[in-house]
Amino acid sequence: MKTSTGVALGLAAAFGLLSALHVTWALGGKLASGSVIPVVDGTPALRPSAGTTLAVAGLLAAAALVVLVRAGVLLPSFPPRLATFATIVLGAILVLRAVGDFRLVGFGKTVRGTAFAYWDSVLYSPIALVLGLSALWLASTARPK
Repeated sequence: MKTSTGVALGLAAAFGLLSALHVTWALGGKLASGSVIPVVDGTPALRPSAGTTLAVAGLLAAAALVVLVRAGVLLPSFPPRLATFATIVLGAILVLRAVGDFRLVGFGKTVRGTAFAYWDSVLYSPIALVLGLSALWLASTARPK
């Protein structure tokens, strides 16, 4: 198996798991939901609706498809430049998520001392960075013919 195929499969698995987790939350599940929303002065910074959470799940599922298409695992006749562009956009979004908004999320956040801030520093932002850099690496590799 080519390295790019393995990376694409790993990325797709991660995006698939994250998508399933968001579907669980949209349907009212509480699995690992205790510290996934930023908190400011004891109040959640946002209250995503079930619809918004399902939309995020859909985008994560689409991300899984994008990397599989880019690696040539799915739809090998898909236009290579479009697949590469989509993978670059995906990688850039994830790297920017890791860097953050310099307030509530990412390595540059200033609101600290909450459960979300802790988990964002040790898990969420590092995952976003690894996924983003992996997607950018995948975009830079030769696509199988």
